[in-house]
Amino acid sequence: MHATAALPEAAARANSTRNGDTLHIALEGNWRLGQTPPAIDALLASQSSPAEPLRDVAFDSSKLGAWDSSLLLFLVRCEAVCAAQHVTLRDDGLPTQLPRLLALARAVPERAQPHLAVTPNPVTRLGIAAVHGWDATRASITFLGDVMLALFGVVTRRVPVRWRDFWVVVQRNSSGALPIVTLIALLVGIIIAFLGVVVLQRFGAGYFVSYLAGFGMLREMGALMTGIIMAGRTGAAFAAELGSMKITEEIDAFTTFGISPIEYLVLPRVLGLFFMMPLLTIYADAIGILGGMLVSALMLDLSFKQFFTGLLAAVTIGDALLGVCKGVVFGFIIGVSGCMKGLQAGSNASAVGQAATSAVVLGITLIISANAVIDWLAALLNI
Repeated sequence: MHATAALPEAAARANSTRNGDTLHIALEGNWRLGQTPPAIDALLASQSSPAEPLRDVAFDSSKLGAWDSSLLLFLVRCEAVCAAQHVTLRDDGLPTQLPRLLALARAVPERAQPHLAVTPNPVTRLGIAAVHGWDATRASITFLGDVMLALFGVVTRRVPVRWRDFWVVVQRNSSGALPIVTLIALLVGIIIAFLGVVVLQRFGAGYFVSYLAGFGMLREMGALMTGIIMAGRTGAAFAAELGSMKITEEIDAFTTFGISPIEYLVLPRVLGLFFMMPLLTIYADAIGILGGMLVSALMLDLSFKQFFTGLLAAVTIGDALLGVCKGVVFGFIIGVSGCMKGLQAGSNASAVGQAATSAVVLGITLIISANAVIDWLAALLNI
């Protein structure tokens, strides 16, 4: 038997030729870690002269073998040297994956050296808070704009929707959310009716408790309480899911492969909650009115027919539609705020919890603010 020796891998080489003001670098061989890469400084110095300065550096990878991050490090060094000498680096001749990896390397800042913490004075703290607030506002507006562009792309059929993820979100926020929505809506309806009975009986107007329960649930409490519940339940879940993907660098992987996280991850979640919130609002309205009807029957001896007669005499279809419109707005707010906080999560161990907490706080704050704005507009329009 004869032993066959393993053939050595072809070493990494970079041959340079000049054509006018462009330097062509031919990448050959296998670029592996542990090998000494060619020196880009020497390549530029050998082909450059004060009389004829270089303007571009191009690559030819037709004879390039296997490669790993050593080639990426070589190209990063090339970028730095070319930038110092005011030479343009062209990446059109590189393998398709390398320009994306270079863009990702440029996007990640270098780790700052540790330094001693200095306690700033109050004016400095105020300035830092203002800068952070401005950065957060700009990032939020940018994220909202990206989501709106993606939704416009869905309407114009230029952006595909991952319907499987969409239906998963719909299922989680339909049958999965019914128990907690039922409990809270029933208790809220009972509380509204009970307070109405206590107050209205003093004036001999207990019959109008049906109006109070219906009006309160349809216009305000049905959509508002459902929105708050879903912000704590679903908004936090969205933030935790995307925050975990951010920590495990799955979001960076999507970006590297040219997949938009907005279209792939955010859009199905926002659309699913956008369509389910109005239905949950209608369901919460019905359960809340049922709770008010039970209180009226037990405390005022009103029959169900009397309760619904008083309800239909005072409450209009516009009150119900206003609550449904609020549900639509609240669903969009919860989906966007939860996904945004998840994608903006940090990279430490507590980032997921902080993202979930921030998503709940932001979602509830925006829901209450939007509810006040909608009520104000409804009063101006006499709705």
